[in-house]
Amino acid sequence: MSLREIAARFDVPGRLVHVAPTGRGNVNDTYLAVFRTPFSESRAILQRINGRVFPRPAWIMENLRALTSHAHRRLEREASREDRVWQLPRLIPCKSGRDWLVDARGGFWRALTLIASATSYERVKDAAHAFEAGTVVGQFHRLVADLSPARMRDTLPGFHQTPEYLARYDGARRARAGARRLRAAGPRLPAFVEARREFAAVLERARERGELSLRLIHGDPKVSNIMIDDLTGKGTAIVDLDTVKPGLTHYDFGDALRSLCNPAGEEARDLSAVRFDVGLCAAFTKGFMSRARSFLTPSDRRYLYDSIRLIAFELGLRFLEDYLAGNRYFKVQDDLQNLRRARVQFKLCESIERQEQAIRRVLAA
Repeated sequence: MSLREIAARFDVPGRLVHVAPTGRGNVNDTYLAVFRTPFSESRAILQRINGRVFPRPAWIMENLRALTSHAHRRLEREASREDRVWQLPRLIPCKSGRDWLVDARGGFWRALTLIASATSYERVKDAAHAFEAGTVVGQFHRLVADLSPARMRDTLPGFHQTPEYLARYDGARRARAGARRLRAAGPRLPAFVEARREFAAVLERARERGELSLRLIHGDPKVSNIMIDDLTGKGTAIVDLDTVKPGLTHYDFGDALRSLCNPAGEEARDLSAVRFDVGLCAAFTKGFMSRARSFLTPSDRRYLYDSIRLIAFELGLRFLEDYLAGNRYFKVQDDLQNLRRARVQFKLCESIERQEQAIRRVLAA
């Protein structure tokens, strides 16, 4: 079955006139499909879910249906009181009525509405952009605060649980190929990990003690998943909802700031340009709190700094483990890309640690 044949199976009005790759995602294959009638045009996002990363794609679709149904009801109910039109993608069913399509090779496909007249960015532009990004992430968490995590499937067990990534790293570095790769990378990376081994469990231990509670999380709230309205400049949506699952709000808070406050970006080649921008952190946090302050507990706020430091360390650890294991998870353009990515995240983690007191003051405001 060709790509055009797959796109035509979804219930979008008009004739399919164009389908081509789009986006910059590291996991799923994503395409833009354009349909036209004599008087209108419709655009849809077509995706093939990566079965290696998501072994139960039907669970993703269950979560997505529950999430969007709940969120759209709230958005419609609250629309008249808002300062903008909040959006969230909607599932487009197949013409058969199902939410997904499985092709002859077992590929799992789904289609979503396109958030039109809005743009996502690989890097934050300025403090105003950071504020809007924080507002979007805070709004997402406010929307799902009354949706029980028990209703949702855990599509990625262990996702964002740093001790588990540390265990995978240990396995990869002990394997023959991984040990060889780690030696070639030099002694600094393993030393960096060892110095933070005890810290890796800080959030999970807090959860086990009852200081932090499970909620629903987005799972990947990086700046490139946040849509900014082209016409108003306001944040309008968060996309890439495959990783929505039960977790800690801190995972999203830390991950958003990790991606947003490094102006050099994840793919930086010049490590001297990698730093954590406290001004951008302040702007994001102000936006986030404008939406999320009502449901965060004092204990939640106490661990916000730890979440920023931890998620930068965690992602660096994930990139490093994937490099040692032969680049099986993240898409790469060359064999060393995940190694370079790991170095960027570890450098960012160091910058966060050096500015701990300044960051804590921002979070306490």
